[in-house]
Amino acid sequence: QSVYDPTCGSGSLLLKVAAEAKPVDISIYGQEKENATAALAILNMWLHGEPTAVIKKGQSTLSNPLFPDNGALKTFDYVVANPPFSYKAWRNGFTPEEDSYGRFDGFGIPPNKNGDYAFLLHIVKSLKSTGKGACVLPHGVLFRGNTEADIRTNLVKRGYIKAIIGLPANLFFGTGIPACIVVVDKEVASERKGIFMIDASKGFVKDGNKNRLREQDIRKIIDIWNEQEILPKFSHFATNEEIEKNEYNLNLPRYIDTSDAEDIQNIEAHLKGGIPEYDIDLLDDYWAICPTLKVSIFKIGSRLGYFDVAIPVEEIRPVILEHKEFLEFRKNIQVTFESWRKSQTPILKSLGTDNNPKVVISKLSDDLLEAFKE
Repeated sequence: QSVYDPTCGSGSLLLKVAAEAKPVDISIYGQEKENATAALAILNMWLHGEPTAVIKKGQSTLSNPLFPDNGALKTFDYVVANPPFSYKAWRNGFTPEEDSYGRFDGFGIPPNKNGDYAFLLHIVKSLKSTGKGACVLPHGVLFRGNTEADIRTNLVKRGYIKAIIGLPANLFFGTGIPACIVVVDKEVASERKGIFMIDASKGFVKDGNKNRLREQDIRKIIDIWNEQEILPKFSHFATNEEIEKNEYNLNLPRYIDTSDAEDIQNIEAHLKGGIPEYDIDLLDDYWAICPTLKVSIFKIGSRLGYFDVAIPVEEIRPVILEHKEFLEFRKNIQVTFESWRKSQTPILKSLGTDNNPKVVISKLSDDLLEAFKE
């Protein structure tokens, strides 16, 4: 299998793909316009055990792609890229209307001063018929109009866009604008029923003057993607009909409401006392586990729609901890965890210096999650 980055920089993205693909070996290809940066990419490949990687340098990917194949572009199993955002000089050195590789045929020509879709269309053309790609682009590609709207519409209609992942703002050096990952998949594109969308813009930690995705943020994105789970305020599957109704505008807020929940204050409860039934219903996940615990703590109040505490406040914690349903739940948790621990002990004892810590930790966590699913 092969992976290609048309704007590879120092090669870090390609190396990340190769590392994640292990133990599968993957052939690496990259092109970088700046000679010094390309030289650094080659050095990086050697330092990270990828001496067979092919890095070509000194030309713009758009005007002079350096991986031709009998007059066409060489195609790859995977393509990844983080091209320069809104690159103004993308037309330098060639005339897109006369592109000999046909990258814009059937899609449209991107704006003269914005190369975002030029890079995305290059990726599409560089993929095999079953190829998959991911490109980091500014959020504007999801909703900008005119010729970009036409290109976006054509990409969606062909089923090439499989997913969109919204990222936090201020994540990348050199720009503070929010970005997204556009996931392209040519396999069974004609049968695609819609686009899976994830808004991960709020999952990050401040790191100096930049934002950074934590491992837990990345894991959440991966888990939701793998399960294709619809999670309120985080993920949504937009059908082709829904996208068409939105005139092929893919701006995530049109499909995923990420606004903060309203802080509802019950004035009557503040003035007259009592706990609104709404507030107690917010704990339904807990009542589902301990159904009789609710009546042990609360009683129906003197006013319709309100509850009162049935026991002294200082007794609430002991009542919960000693309640038979809670004790049964805790016992089940302990049994499940102990069973998982015993199953993992031989694996941990057999670890050697050749084990990849990240892979081991990932496997441990996967097994733990699976144990508690059951």
